[in-house]
Amino acid sequence: MSDPNTQIGLTREQMAKRVAIDIPDGSYVNLGIGIPELIAKYVPEGRELIYHTENGLLGMGPSPAEGEGELELINAGKRQVTAIPGAAYFHHADSFTMIRGGHIDLCVLGALQVSQNGDLANWSTGGPDAIPAVGGAMDLVAGVKTIFVITQHVTKKGLPKLVKECTFPLTGPAVVSRIYTDLAVIDVTPAGFQLVELSPNVTFEYVQERTEGTLLPIPKD
Repeated sequence: MSDPNTQIGLTREQMAKRVAIDIPDGSYVNLGIGIPELIAKYVPEGRELIYHTENGLLGMGPSPAEGEGELELINAGKRQVTAIPGAAYFHHADSFTMIRGGHIDLCVLGALQVSQNGDLANWSTGGPDAIPAVGGAMDLVAGVKTIFVITQHVTKKGLPKLVKECTFPLTGPAVVSRIYTDLAVIDVTPAGFQLVELSPNVTFEYVQERTEGTLLPIPKD
């Protein structure tokens, strides 16, 4: 019988640290609101990432200590941030020109659902009482070169977020390349969800039970 005190999978902070490992040095990166914002804390030593925020800043730094920093210097999630040396400010329209022009290398977003062919739904459940929050996500998934998703593997009700087909309104079709959850790292492939890595104390069967759609095991060497 398993120890009830044993941690199954990763915490939010550990998930963010795992994503940070996979972002190449020198990348221009846009981080979504929520768990994605944590990634900036865990960039490996010796690696430089340049952060873009769609409200008009390239070279975004971490949040300042409480009571310090500029009150008007915020990211797209209205969180107070700093600017690194050499940072640039620009008009909101110019920011989206960068995005739509393919000048941002990688974006990490949260998700409500991801389908096995890479469709992303992350802005509304489509319900009559849903509060839509699309922000710049539709432009990001259409213009950024690589899209990673970081999310809990299931909803608070235990329903799969990785599904055969999205039932929520799409942010973008076939845009996600890799998914990071508390249970696993998974690539989106033509054959289905390809398991890349299991989190601590997690088995293939455990992930399969919580995944709707085709889940392929880690390839053997």
